[in-house]
Amino acid sequence: MIVYLDVIWALNLLFDSLLLYLTAIFLKRRIRLWRILAGGFIGSLIILLSFTPLNVYTSHPISKLICSIMMVFIAFGYKRLTFFIKALMTFYVSTFLIGGAIIGAHFFIQYDYVLTINVLKGFGDPISWLFVFIGFPIAWHFSRKNVERMEMTKIQFEQIVNVRLNIEGESLIFKGLVDSGNQLYDPLSRLPVMFVSIKNDMETIPEPIRKLASDPEPLLMGSFVFPDEWQNRLRIVPCRVVGQEHQLIAAIKPDLILIEHNGTQYLCEKGLVSFTMQQLSVDDAFQCIVHPKMLTGSKRQGGAEKVS
Repeated sequence: MIVYLDVIWALNLLFDSLLLYLTAIFLKRRIRLWRILAGGFIGSLIILLSFTPLNVYTSHPISKLICSIMMVFIAFGYKRLTFFIKALMTFYVSTFLIGGAIIGAHFFIQYDYVLTINVLKGFGDPISWLFVFIGFPIAWHFSRKNVERMEMTKIQFEQIVNVRLNIEGESLIFKGLVDSGNQLYDPLSRLPVMFVSIKNDMETIPEPIRKLASDPEPLLMGSFVFPDEWQNRLRIVPCRVVGQEHQLIAAIKPDLILIEHNGTQYLCEKGLVSFTMQQLSVDDAFQCIVHPKMLTGSKRQGGAEKVS
């Protein structure tokens, strides 16, 4: 029998890459194409190694688990343990869904006369009934939990918006989460306040904002003076946080706040932005927390710039 190893390997590379892409869709994460292909390549190596003396090791379930972990790590990276486990479990759910659909379609169109006779005679299906009785509840629980997590991700993703800030000729673009719990206003001007993390965008942020976000204490205490062109933008806003009754934060009034959600752009003409070095999302799904009041401005159709 002739085995076309290159064709088999190419198909596995394609299928593994598509499974990683499906996982990214379920998780609502944007990842680069080269990372998907690199993860698929790692998964396809098992096919090549199965034709070598290493087949004894690569066919072991532990080897397959390690391979899956490497695929997910290359495709999605590692930010924290829960972030990684969620990606790994969703990858397995995607694989089982596709595999189950293929097996189900195969059994639907296949008719085995000998198998039918054996079942009628009481011998049963070759698949172990014990495996079915034990495996089905586990698979059901596993699928239900992951579907619930995907639903929570979907709910959060629906609140994700694209935010563009124009300040002193600079255009800054972020992903934002509309949070109804953010009800912070400047008590004097009644302008809503948005929180923006610049931890991962330091090279594109103007120097005054970097200083303000990294150490606002000197400015609040009066030992640091903002540049003249930024003085009229600066606001000191009192707020309350858990564990502290009163706290002061520094905020900037930008020239423009443009928010895009579901193809509609919202122009917020009056708003403040407080920049921070604190990471607002553990999995970096968003970089700013948007005040819901900011989505009540004038609307216009058309897509805003996308955030990569």
